[in-house]
Amino acid sequence: MNKEIIIHHKLNDTQIAITEDGNLSEIYFENPEKERSLGNIYLGKVTKILSGINAAFVDIGTDQDAFLHFSDIDETFEQQKTKDTKDNNINEDDDEQDYEESISNEALRLNNKPNIINTSATFKTKSSGNVKFNLSEGQFILVQIIREAYSKKGVRVTTKIGIPGRYIVLFPFSKNIGISKKITDLTERNRLRKIAKTHFPKEYGFILRTESQNKTEQDILSDLKEILDIWKDIKAKIKDANSPQLVYHDLEFAKSVVRDHFNSQVQRLVTDSSKLYKEIVAYLSKNSAHLVDKVQYYQGTLPIFEYFNIQKDIDKLYQNRIFLKSGGYIIFDRTEAMTVIDVNSGRTKEKEQENLSFQTNSEAAKEICKQIRLRDIGGIILIDFIDMQNEAHRRRLFYEVKRELSIDKAKTVVYPLTELCLMQITRQRINQNVEEKTTDYCPVCEGSGKIQSKFITFNNIENWIKKFKNSSTERRIGLFVNQSLAEYITSGDDITNLSKLMLKYGIKIDLRISPKIPVNKFRFYSPRQQKDITNEFLN
Repeated sequence: MNKEIIIHHKLNDTQIAITEDGNLSEIYFENPEKERSLGNIYLGKVTKILSGINAAFVDIGTDQDAFLHFSDIDETFEQQKTKDTKDNNINEDDDEQDYEESISNEALRLNNKPNIINTSATFKTKSSGNVKFNLSEGQFILVQIIREAYSKKGVRVTTKIGIPGRYIVLFPFSKNIGISKKITDLTERNRLRKIAKTHFPKEYGFILRTESQNKTEQDILSDLKEILDIWKDIKAKIKDANSPQLVYHDLEFAKSVVRDHFNSQVQRLVTDSSKLYKEIVAYLSKNSAHLVDKVQYYQGTLPIFEYFNIQKDIDKLYQNRIFLKSGGYIIFDRTEAMTVIDVNSGRTKEKEQENLSFQTNSEAAKEICKQIRLRDIGGIILIDFIDMQNEAHRRRLFYEVKRELSIDKAKTVVYPLTELCLMQITRQRINQNVEEKTTDYCPVCEGSGKIQSKFITFNNIENWIKKFKNSSTERRIGLFVNQSLAEYITSGDDITNLSKLMLKYGIKIDLRISPKIPVNKFRFYSPRQQKDITNEFLN
């Protein structure tokens, strides 16, 4: 597989695409107005404990409190310790992916910070029964963001702290050592195990990432020193801190993607920014010198995404309707709670309906799974496939979706089709999805995607004029509306709507166009009073 990383740098943002055999497989956006916070570490203060929802809220010094689910609280907060951590154990099965959950770490409790309210938290679990935590309101704890804020929900945090390096992930409150399960060569695993036992500090836990394979001992120890220095800086910041605050900011956007994705399996990394090119080369020269020759600076005349023929795939991310080669199409519709995807077929002959429905569904399934990854859709996903009566077709479609999503880095659960040919999927939400990152809330439709009909707005104008006529002696007013609404007001077969208003109420209306006014709003101005009087006669 030919894998490439393409970085497009603009004046205000950076976009990073990962392609596989020339096809877009992943896309990352940096929005300067929505700061990336995933992986940041904060000194937080517990503000509220809600055992009813198995969660606590933590003030981390931002506008909105962070959400801490009890499942993300470490074992050492439990009143009864359930694990002996005296030895540095080598764990053969850990992987750097989802590293915040793969190791059972200790969470930091800053006992020098006084508790204000002694409120123990109880976590109700199906397997272990009730688990009580030594967690109190007013307590200071160290937390790390594992899910960015979305909609009106704040960030989600964990007390299981992990600091990623190029080859190693440091767990400062654990004493376990893991080796990536993607490293399958036993000789290499033994070599890495020996390095860990010989050189790694016994008081900490670590994971040797996949990229550590075949790296020299010097490279690994250099990475070790760098992340230990980061932890030393964090400890220095929290030593005398007395308020919630940021204590560690993850790498800049582009560098973090290079750290986590640029490895020996990638054929090349191309960027159109000379500044980024120099920064990436400098970073790799220090950490992965063997990859420096794979970095290229693009200076072509075409925009870089167009040159690599992936701009058309990126444009699809903003469309709610995607057409299939078979003639069918997919419609995406998102609510706050879930994403609904509808699959529709083109025209089919009745006798061929079952087979063509399966073929269209199969084609749609591949495109849907691709879009789920590219758009980074999280939460509940409901897919309404075309009806199929054949049970074998239903099973095949179910396994096709499972196979397509098996390469997804986010955790996904796929449920079999119902009798109505509905499929339910749950997908781990980590980042803001593409829509949240690249769109703004519409002040006109207020997020609904629809606006009030012109005739309803015109009726509101008439109601305003009626109340104005009954309360004022003025007989001339100015009406300011959007161009689109002005066209409706001045339309009519024999007589315009504007003329009808003036004749009915005996008022001279001076119509003015203002592009600043939304299409479903209007403003009235009094020439006599020399002021806007709209609000005086609204409902």
